[in-house]
Amino acid sequence: MTHEAAIRLDAFITVFTAMALWEAVAPRRTRSYSRLRRWPSNLAVVALNTVFVRFLLPATAVSLALIGEKRGWGLLNNLPVPAWTAVVASVVLLDAAIYLQHVMFHAVPALWRVHRMHHADLDFDVTTGARFHPIEIILSMLIKFGAMVALGAPALGVLVFEVLLNATSMLNHGNAGLPACLEHYVRWFVVTPDMHRVHHSIVVNETNSNFGFNLPWWDRLLGTYRDQPAAGHEAMTIGIEQFREARELSLDRMLLQPFRGPAGAYAITSRRAA
Repeated sequence: MTHEAAIRLDAFITVFTAMALWEAVAPRRTRSYSRLRRWPSNLAVVALNTVFVRFLLPATAVSLALIGEKRGWGLLNNLPVPAWTAVVASVVLLDAAIYLQHVMFHAVPALWRVHRMHHADLDFDVTTGARFHPIEIILSMLIKFGAMVALGAPALGVLVFEVLLNATSMLNHGNAGLPACLEHYVRWFVVTPDMHRVHHSIVVNETNSNFGFNLPWWDRLLGTYRDQPAAGHEAMTIGIEQFREARELSLDRMLLQPFRGPAGAYAITSRRAA
């Protein structure tokens, strides 16, 4: 696992470049704002989050998994299962944990305040998949660490999961779409851009659906799946009711969003979301 950082960086650059080209050649929706208006702030958040994580959490997920393997932490490190089974199980179960975490960030108003910066983007493209508030990134990492330790996820499983999660987050936030004949089948195996775009609708009940990032099964099994937005993908409004002015796309205002205004109606526990 000595090349973990290089593997993750190469995967990020490859998927990001592929998605950016796909969006440029065949955009699913007409952009409301240019890339030049949105991308600098969205990418600056990525850089800021990388620095924060390295400074506050010097141990990576893979290095923590290696420590767990040596010390026998967690379920899979104490079961007589083949190595490949442990890898597959860890990828699937960690994905379920991320789904539940995502639901929690929509259910608790204080957590929604932090998460809503992701939803406040006024367009939906590959950079939206990496636009998360630093507080959310740190909380997510701590939750992920706890899930990994409890599960006893092997280092290889963690690395595969991390690469897949980052890749599918960029994929399913893409301003792109599959042909209709493929879309129906592909979304049974992976969250597609059309499936996840519903989650970024301004309509409260649509925002509180399709929480999956990688595997689409949790939404179907737990009743949070919604097939299409009511207004259709071309006409739907992206974002939330708060923070709709163009100046909200600037980095300083994005970072201050958790502390400005009411929590709003999007938390699952609010009356409007019920």
